[in-house]
Amino acid sequence: MAEVRYIEASRIYPGNPKPAVDSLSLDIADGEFMVLVGPSGSGKSTALRMLAGLEDVDTGQIQIGGVDVSDTPAKDRDIAMVFQNYALYPHLSVAENMGFALKLKGMPKAQRQEKILEVAKMLDLEKYLDRKPKALSGGQRQRVAMGRAIVRQPSVFLMDEPLSNLDAQLRVETRANIAALQARLAVTTIYVTHDQVEAMTMGHRVAVLKDGVLQQVDTPRNLYDKPANSFVAGFIGSPAMNLRTVRLVPAGAELGGTVIPLSRETLTAAATAGLSTVVLGIRPEAATEIGPDGDGLPMEVQLIEELGADRYLHGVIPGDDPGAKRFIVRYLGRENPHIGDKVVIRFEAGKEHVFHPETGARVG
Repeated sequence: MAEVRYIEASRIYPGNPKPAVDSLSLDIADGEFMVLVGPSGSGKSTALRMLAGLEDVDTGQIQIGGVDVSDTPAKDRDIAMVFQNYALYPHLSVAENMGFALKLKGMPKAQRQEKILEVAKMLDLEKYLDRKPKALSGGQRQRVAMGRAIVRQPSVFLMDEPLSNLDAQLRVETRANIAALQARLAVTTIYVTHDQVEAMTMGHRVAVLKDGVLQQVDTPRNLYDKPANSFVAGFIGSPAMNLRTVRLVPAGAELGGTVIPLSRETLTAAATAGLSTVVLGIRPEAATEIGPDGDGLPMEVQLIEELGADRYLHGVIPGDDPGAKRFIVRYLGRENPHIGDKVVIRFEAGKEHVFHPETGARVG
């Protein structure tokens, strides 16, 4: 069994009083694919390197399979890591790169070759085994790096932004392959990325970090449907959720001169907290109808984003600050809107999200 546990684990770099990872508590089940996601400086890579033994654990504990490994050397932790830059030996062939760790362990050559061939078949690398890394594409090098990790049969896989050097199309293809491979191998995997789309499409669960602090950990669907705070709400989802600070009125929240109805539970929770304003969140996909007139939220179109199957309108709504992010809605209509058009947006009831204006915590 290879459960991984962070128990109030912190990493504090010398000269910086603020922890890079701050009292992280996170349980990862045996065989689970856990994704750590967050913006630059959120502590996700540091947390991974603490688990790998490449960074110290200043306070707290990290366990693998129930054993405290906080002070165990990296080579004795039974983990394999895939790096962003592949870290392949340029003078060795693909087969030699994949079998290097096995050779160091003293595994007989015949047994080593058998394992390399088995993994090469799994990754469609058989015809490249005699090539050097410089003769491979970026995607092929990444598969070699993964093969080198897989052939060792570790208890835990660690992947630090392994797809960031690939082009967009290859990234989509490779992330699907990694997810399928992890499901087949059933090895506990911790995967770091700054790309929330990558996180949502790959992880069994996703842990969102900000400034070294864990914000929320849940399934991708639950993160999307019920973000714990305004940071998670704005970070998870593409395009991002629209967030606006609004005034509460008896029937709901006033946005752009339009009242967005809120549930009785949300209004009661806001009243209990003594709030007169809240941060209202509405996802672009919550728009059900966009027309030239009628009741709803008015918006002036400033940008039309064509994404093939989807089309998004970016614009400004009444009362927006000059520096506010554009309001974004998905447009499902047949008529082609134009920049400068005035449109009216209606939203699906019950799809709004409400957050505390100071703490950012979910309300209701």
